[in-house]
Amino acid sequence: MLFSSTTFIFLFLPIVSAAYLLARKEIRNNLLLLASLFFYAWGEPRYLLIMLLTILINYIGANYISRSKNERHRKILLVLSIIADLSCLFYFKYFNFFIENLNNITHLNLHFIDVVMPIGISFYTFQAMSYLIDVYKREVKAQKSIYNLALYITLFPQLIAGPIVKYHDIEEQISNRDSTFEKVSYGIKRFIIGLSKKMIIANTLGIVADQIFAAPAQSFNTQTAWLGAITYSLQLFYDFSGYSDMAIGLGSIFGFKFLENFNYPYISKSITEFWRRWHISLSTWFKEYLYIPLGGNRVSKRRTYLNLLIVFLATGFWHGAAWNFIVWGLWHGFFIVLEKVTGWHKVETKSILHLCLKHLYASFVFIIGWVMFRAENMTYAFHYIQNMFGLTKIAKLQHINGLDVQSGVVLVVALVCATPIFHKMLDIPYKHKILRSLVNIWLMFLFIISLSIIANATYNPFIYFRF
Repeated sequence: MLFSSTTFIFLFLPIVSAAYLLARKEIRNNLLLLASLFFYAWGEPRYLLIMLLTILINYIGANYISRSKNERHRKILLVLSIIADLSCLFYFKYFNFFIENLNNITHLNLHFIDVVMPIGISFYTFQAMSYLIDVYKREVKAQKSIYNLALYITLFPQLIAGPIVKYHDIEEQISNRDSTFEKVSYGIKRFIIGLSKKMIIANTLGIVADQIFAAPAQSFNTQTAWLGAITYSLQLFYDFSGYSDMAIGLGSIFGFKFLENFNYPYISKSITEFWRRWHISLSTWFKEYLYIPLGGNRVSKRRTYLNLLIVFLATGFWHGAAWNFIVWGLWHGFFIVLEKVTGWHKVETKSILHLCLKHLYASFVFIIGWVMFRAENMTYAFHYIQNMFGLTKIAKLQHINGLDVQSGVVLVVALVCATPIFHKMLDIPYKHKILRSLVNIWLMFLFIISLSIIANATYNPFIYFRF
């Protein structure tokens, strides 16, 4: 079920939220768990069993880890539980990738499996693993109620595409939270902002980007290549941050406070800064559960650089079973290491020219990276990037519509709103009643426009559903 669907907006959300807010506190978790299971089963009922198996594995594993006094036994139990989690993820997401590459290397003819990856499996697997590791590190107690653990893993606002909620960030909220008028009001407003990002900006720019990337890389000029790269960069940001806004808003309606997942990443002046602002829940997950256990920066410089490359290799591979994701991850890892070596990310300046140059550098790196991310394969990505720099001989120029007036206006709005100009919009103090009223009217206007687009749109899933 999509957040940006009439079924969700006019049926599921009103019914669930009304039932939740009217119910006694003692049964709210069970009600929310049932709603979350129904939400997931709506789209893929056959894969509900995979999620329930994940819940059972992690419930049993964590409780055995918690009870064991022997450190060696605890470590073995942790490893076995993580292997069980990753086995499901490997089978559905990576098995065919490994078979394909094994066939290419050995010239064997091993058969692929006919399987569709369950939606959200990368997100809820990482959440489950964070719970196991937190219990092993004795940062949290093992959850005694399997229903509460199931609620943590299946909570529908962030189930499909994050943010990845780490267990220690939400442990207390599972059993002790409240839903106030202020939280519900904020949640609704935040949901509308996210819906507007998705429907008005991401989908509009996505039409331009999809048309360009669907054409052969040698069939359009350099300007068109840059237009495709920039519109896709903005489409991805507004699509994913829009989903995160909706998830945070929905969480607020039900009394949860999820951490922010984006902090205006496109204003970054280094790739190090970019990853502090982009998909924050994933980058902090890898930092806490992979980078620091590898030694982080407490080891030699060479080992630190290797640790960073390993983390970004894993980041790329987490996004998908394809070489372009791996290269994309290493591309970012390379520049992170380069900035560490040169100290580029630490250089502070008040010079406008220097700040502009740093921003142009960071923008250049992540835009080129997004081309690799969007391309179907590295061959296409290579030719596309060549075209961006005028290094491709155009075989046959293909007509591409590019920007019309509507998409041009949306592009300008997208560039402006990618900066923190309006970031205090929902935090206007109550005493400024006129400003608050204007914001509410504006949000209602955005909501109506978004609904009109939904009514006329075909199926429009979020980009990160594929991960």
